[in-house]
Amino acid sequence: MSHRTQDLPPLYGFPHIFRELRYHETSRQFLAILLIILFTFIAQPTLLLFLASVPLMLAGTILRLFASGYIAKNTELTITGPYALVRHPLYSGNILIVLGFSISSGNFWSVPLALLFFFFYYPAAIEYEDRKLYKLFGPLWKSWSERVPALIPKLAKVKLDSSGKWSFIKSLKNNGEPVIALFVLCCLILISRKLY
Repeated sequence: MSHRTQDLPPLYGFPHIFRELRYHETSRQFLAILLIILFTFIAQPTLLLFLASVPLMLAGTILRLFASGYIAKNTELTITGPYALVRHPLYSGNILIVLGFSISSGNFWSVPLALLFFFFYYPAAIEYEDRKLYKLFGPLWKSWSERVPALIPKLAKVKLDSSGKWSFIKSLKNNGEPVIALFVLCCLILISRKLY
């Protein structure tokens, strides 16, 4: 049993294995990168699909860069910047990026595969992160989580708290986010070259 599931009721047999896979962070991260690579190399984009997918990929990349420059994992509850809009902006960014690549691939099965990936991994990841943050920050987390949705901001109530400070060094050192952004842009360029 992993540290992510040790607080959950015990399961045995296949349900235990299934749950452990859903909560396995390294698998989620590895598969996201693998999906991006797969969608890039099998891509048969049309101009319309490419133009529809680029804003998603860029928005997800920018959101991840923005969020990673605010977060101080497990040491303080980050509630400013993009964390004033959604509790898990890094996950929101991941979803936008992978969805964008699945659309740009031009294959009918790419979007359903991406959706399957999201529904398999992200509910478990969100549950674990929320549980962990509640244990670390208690009432402060509870108050914030009651106001701020998990992944999609409430557009009627969008109010960006800019009292925090974004840091490129934090984004690079703690999260390696600029490297991920460069990877996404390289894959995007590879797909764009298939348009000609």
